[in-house]
Amino acid sequence: MIETLLNGFATLFVIIDPIGLAPIFLGLTAGLSRTDRARIARNGCLIAFAILAIFGLAGLSVLTALGISLGAFRVAGGLFLFWIAFELVFEKRKTRKEKDAQTAMTEHEAGEIAAVPLAIPLMAGPGAISAVILLSGELPSAAGQGSVLAVVAITIFVAYLFLRAADRLERLMGHTGRAVVTRLLGVLLAALAVQFVSDGVKALFLVPAA
Repeated sequence: MIETLLNGFATLFVIIDPIGLAPIFLGLTAGLSRTDRARIARNGCLIAFAILAIFGLAGLSVLTALGISLGAFRVAGGLFLFWIAFELVFEKRKTRKEKDAQTAMTEHEAGEIAAVPLAIPLMAGPGAISAVILLSGELPSAAGQGSVLAVVAITIFVAYLFLRAADRLERLMGHTGRAVVTRLLGVLLAALAVQFVSDGVKALFLVPAA
């Protein structure tokens, strides 16, 4: 269970990518005071946590209602996460996130930045939702579900700390340092995605249907 939770944290952390999110957050909040930035970071993280928690608790029920097996979702989710890893390694994800943020800013007032685009889709996007549902499927017990919520809460809190220190982080790491770390995290996510697909294939073809 501990290994599953650690893998879940690593997957969710890499998908949310607080290191890559920090400079985007600075761009979204350019010209605002530190107090306003802190408020937006806090509200955005709270909204993202609520969304991921809902999918973590109810995602499996939705899959069951739609007749989708967990094995099938593991394969689909693993392939989706592998695509995100590809974007991270070749630095395409940051460009796409910046475009999403710019589009959202043309449609929403500055006071809504916390919800859109910070919480959705930059933090609680399809990749993060898929990862939470996959983690929830690995731990179906009551204790497991509580652990899933704890992992989500810890990951979002770490992201909040990165957002609060975004300006200092940008000065410390610079573009080169951030690019190196992002690529390393992408390789890690690719390995985790392959594991998800492998587990899904085993569940589909090696376990007899009920």
